[in-house]
Amino acid sequence: MKKILLMNGPNLNMLGVRDPALYGTDTLAAIEAEFAAYAAGRGAAVDCFQSNHEGALIDRLHEAHGRYDGIVYNPGAHTHYSYALHDAVETIDVPVVEVHLTDISQREEFRRTSVIAPACVAQVKGMGKAGYLRALDLLLDGPAGDAGASDACDAAPAEAGAPEPADAEGGAR
Repeated sequence: MKKILLMNGPNLNMLGVRDPALYGTDTLAAIEAEFAAYAAGRGAAVDCFQSNHEGALIDRLHEAHGRYDGIVYNPGAHTHYSYALHDAVETIDVPVVEVHLTDISQREEFRRTSVIAPACVAQVKGMGKAGYLRALDLLLDGPAGDAGASDACDAAPAEAGAPEPADAEGGAR
């Protein structure tokens, strides 16, 4: 059985309260429960972790090294500036799919860049809570397991100067 870590960063514990028109009305607990049930149906076990603290998230990524088969990670606001989290993702031997409820490329200017994405195998954005399930599918099946879909991602982090992996919507991140 594959072991998956579902990680969520700052303010995601406030889902259902924080700007429901943008982020939806589901709580993080509801999203985690749906994710765990979906994963179980796919033959995977899930551990969930959320923190508002960068150091706790880095520690959890380090602990994941060699213990998990994949990580689905919504870094929240850390997406845009945490090179420490980028380095932690890059350091471990576990594939990470970055996920966002909204399409960050269509948000405010400061939200459009992810410094973590280049260390990830893929990025899923703008699919709401279904994006978490899509990220799990990418970890379990890879992009080739989705015949006929317009998605694409690289199997390894992008190298400096190399084209970035495509996001789950098929466009460049």
